[in-house]
Amino acid sequence: TKQLLSMLSFDFFTLLDSVTIARSRKHIEQYYDTADIGKFPTRLKPISRRPPLTDLNTAINYNEIFEQLQQLNLAVYTPSAFILDSRKDKYGIDNDDEITATGHRLSIEDREKGIRRLMSIQMLKRLESSVNSFRLTVQRIAAYIEEMLKRIDSHIEQTEVDDYMMAAEPAADWDIEDADNDIIIGRRKNKILLADLDYMSWRTFLQKDADNLKLLLLMLGDITPEHDSKLKQLIADLRDKFANPINEGNKKVIIFTAFSDTAEYLYKNLAPAILEKHGLHTALVSGDVEARSTLKLREKLDFNKVLTLFSPVSKEKAAIYPKLDAEIDVLIGTDCISEGQNLQDCDYLINYDIHWNPVRIIQRFGRIDRIGSRNAVIQLVNYWPDMTLDEYINLKERVEARMKASVLTATGDGNPLSENEKDDLDYRRQQLKRLQEEVVDIEEMNSGVSIMDLGLNEFRLDLLEYINRRQTESHQARLNGRGATEEDEVNQGHDIEHTPFGLHAVVAAREATPPGVVFVLKNRNNGVNIDHKNQLHPFYMVYISDEGEVVVNHLNPKELLDRLRMLCKGVDAPDKALCREFNKQTHDGRNMKHYSELLGEAINSIINVKQESDIDSFLSGVQGSLFAEPITGLDDFELICFLVIK
Repeated sequence: TKQLLSMLSFDFFTLLDSVTIARSRKHIEQYYDTADIGKFPTRLKPISRRPPLTDLNTAINYNEIFEQLQQLNLAVYTPSAFILDSRKDKYGIDNDDEITATGHRLSIEDREKGIRRLMSIQMLKRLESSVNSFRLTVQRIAAYIEEMLKRIDSHIEQTEVDDYMMAAEPAADWDIEDADNDIIIGRRKNKILLADLDYMSWRTFLQKDADNLKLLLLMLGDITPEHDSKLKQLIADLRDKFANPINEGNKKVIIFTAFSDTAEYLYKNLAPAILEKHGLHTALVSGDVEARSTLKLREKLDFNKVLTLFSPVSKEKAAIYPKLDAEIDVLIGTDCISEGQNLQDCDYLINYDIHWNPVRIIQRFGRIDRIGSRNAVIQLVNYWPDMTLDEYINLKERVEARMKASVLTATGDGNPLSENEKDDLDYRRQQLKRLQEEVVDIEEMNSGVSIMDLGLNEFRLDLLEYINRRQTESHQARLNGRGATEEDEVNQGHDIEHTPFGLHAVVAAREATPPGVVFVLKNRNNGVNIDHKNQLHPFYMVYISDEGEVVVNHLNPKELLDRLRMLCKGVDAPDKALCREFNKQTHDGRNMKHYSELLGEAINSIINVKQESDIDSFLSGVQGSLFAEPITGLDDFELICFLVIK
């Protein structure tokens, strides 16, 4: 983070602050006084469920299905692999081909190999989600293969007709991380004449896949909702939640799934029974279908209305729908509601399938893990495939490795997995293991730079809130017939700019904040900030220890402001004991030699950092920076205020 901050220009932070505001749970708990707004609910240890596919002893299991999937060649997605040698020039590389990271072009054939692997992964993901979702996928692929077989047979019967087929290609919005994408063939812009194919060989591969898929569908046929063990486990969990709420009277549950097919399957098999047996209403929200619920309303039910009726307190239902008394207790949804929604009326969240990106799981839980929740505790329940975690992750790695190997065929790279890709698989393994035992914050999931390390907008919002509060207090005093006192004038937020220079305070040292001083200075000229690295220019903040060591320099205002906030959190009155100690040490402010020396060290640190930056810029080709107006010392700065840490 520090390395990145030193490389970024002021323009970046200006842009970032204009469009973002980010505060994580850990950040708020560490740096904010939450006495007035309430605390976060306590997270109970996650519950892991591993139901089998079915309660039928003779039925197929996860590993057996995966082995069947491995036998599929999915040649329906790679017709270009069967182009006759004599016709290959006709379908050579053109300007429409994609460029890989190594500068090589991806041909039609290369793209199709990647699509085939994407489909393999998609099938496995849908199997993890539900038998029903997987069955629908198999049926769609089988139907597509049958369509191609009929086209080939028709071509064979009418050899005089130049028939064509289209190379499979994903839609423009295909995203391997977007689990809502279905079996999409999409734009199909690469047309291939059947006459240019070895269509008899292609037909052999297609027929083999068709037979394998038919067998797979036959083996899945007995797994009806009555024999779906995962669905039965969900019913048992819901029944227990309704009978034994973890917070008194709260029966609300969110059920997340990655696929709209699974969401509809759950709604169809759960909603009527929940209403009949428990008197609770259920709703379905996904990106593919209209919102629906068991409520009988005259008005059309849309996305926002469903969420408001599900979480009436956090969504302020009383103000939005004052005449609507209905309420929803069970919400079944896809990841279209996994971000940006306040649903903390709910205290129980079930991941019916595990997303391959661990961050998505945390984003889902974040809907109910929010500050100000009325729930004392919240619960996360994760449904895993019926295998050990290591088996599951190894299976996942095998699929991803095969996919990456196929995509890299055009690059000439003999190593199917680079070191970065291996690191990514190891990272996912570690995070999924952690999710078995604890709920992890997003910033703990990422080892890189957090957006919360960068912008200063949250401090501007704090300042705005402070000013508004002071103005409101002053206005209220006038309305009550009391004239403004001298104290009122000092406290008025709009008068903060007229606060005299040199004010100081004394606070107790805390963890990560050793004894020392934080100086706030103002530069008298523009010489220091010529490289636009200080976000607070012309103001400068430096945190220096009692030993004269720089704890935080002026180029890291975000870190320093966070530490200031932590030091002053919950402190609304002077610490008299510390003040007496400070006054005794300085003879009531008459002997400030120690702090004057620290001030000199703080200014020297600004100059040294500037000189280092100027030299770096000069060596990088920015020749003017080395000859900018020099900064000499104390005379170039005004002391605005300082905070003594003891």
